[in-house]
Amino acid sequence: MKVVQINSVCGTGSTGRIATDISKIMTENEIENYILYGVGLSDYPLGIKIGNNFNIRTHQLHTRLLGWHGYASHLATRQLIRELERINPDIIHLHNIHGFYLNIEILFRYLAVFDKPVVWTLHDCWAFTGHCAYFDYAQCDKWRIGCGACPQKKSYPVSWLFDHSLESWKRKRELFTIVRNMHIVTPSQWLADLVKHSFLKDYPVEVIHNGIDLDVFQPTDSSFREKNTLQDKFIILGVASSWGRRKGLSYFLQLANDLDEKFRIVLVGLTHKQKANLPQSIIGVTRTNNVKELAELYSAADVFVNPTLEDNFPTVNLEALACGTPVITFNTGGSPEALDDACGIGVDKGNVDELVAAIINISNHGILQQSCISRVNKFDKQAKFMAYIDLYNQEEVKS
Repeated sequence: MKVVQINSVCGTGSTGRIATDISKIMTENEIENYILYGVGLSDYPLGIKIGNNFNIRTHQLHTRLLGWHGYASHLATRQLIRELERINPDIIHLHNIHGFYLNIEILFRYLAVFDKPVVWTLHDCWAFTGHCAYFDYAQCDKWRIGCGACPQKKSYPVSWLFDHSLESWKRKRELFTIVRNMHIVTPSQWLADLVKHSFLKDYPVEVIHNGIDLDVFQPTDSSFREKNTLQDKFIILGVASSWGRRKGLSYFLQLANDLDEKFRIVLVGLTHKQKANLPQSIIGVTRTNNVKELAELYSAADVFVNPTLEDNFPTVNLEALACGTPVITFNTGGSPEALDDACGIGVDKGNVDELVAAIINISNHGILQQSCISRVNKFDKQAKFMAYIDLYNQEEVKS
């Protein structure tokens, strides 16, 4: 069997690490495999870069000026197709096909003719909307019957001028339903339920939760408290790859005002500008891809808070639990699916009073480290991502 994964990135960010983790498990099982990606650079030996920075910049301008995302990158997509022809895989596994690097029309018309099984892992909602990757924050459900008058035109993927969300929804519906043999995977039950109400509803949908490396994310000795003179503080940790509106940075700023000196907030993944603008009561750390450093930070914290307003199945929750740190999150998307009553607390979206109460509750009563670790054992990446190999075998037999 030969498998090709296609994703925007390789080895970085959550989807890039998921792709390489799946790849490593395939290699261990003697499955020939490759990752075709278009954004950034990767030293992963099975990664194959397609396109270049000029392609990405041109696609970004095409999106922002004309309002059409996913319809530029002609040369890069033809390069990707040449790689598919050369490798001739038995299975094509799609991840994020948005991100300014692919032409979805060229790709899907090719997949329909190539007629090999396609597995498509949806990491957000972009595949079945006319524009946005998430719509919870905007409380919009136009994606069910057709978009238009998009309330999030200036959210990713940003369009400065035109709103083509209705036309894009129709084009996606046409393109994404012409592949005969496609199996959709979602990392959360929440997203699976949405897919079943979208124009993708006629494809089989399976939930495979994200997994993490429990050899890396585990209780880890850390000198972070000593270095920052936090020995007597209750540390509240937040981690994100980027702190936009959706990730809930504003809620940490409110918590800094509402909690007393006993508590100290630490935020990881900030830009230098965001870090410089923090109040003195918040310690800022810029983005890191060093997983050992992340494990040390999770382990040093007393509680991990994830006030995400829209999310699929965030791996940061799993990483914190694996390091023995309880999690508090808003009940949004698939974020609370990682938790049970013994390892964390879900609170109503946007309710800061509930967030404060949950933090104080854990600071007063605590949650056993072992309860967190026991919960996360079911999300070991080795077991979770072996489900993909089972799915590949199933799809190959069907074809």
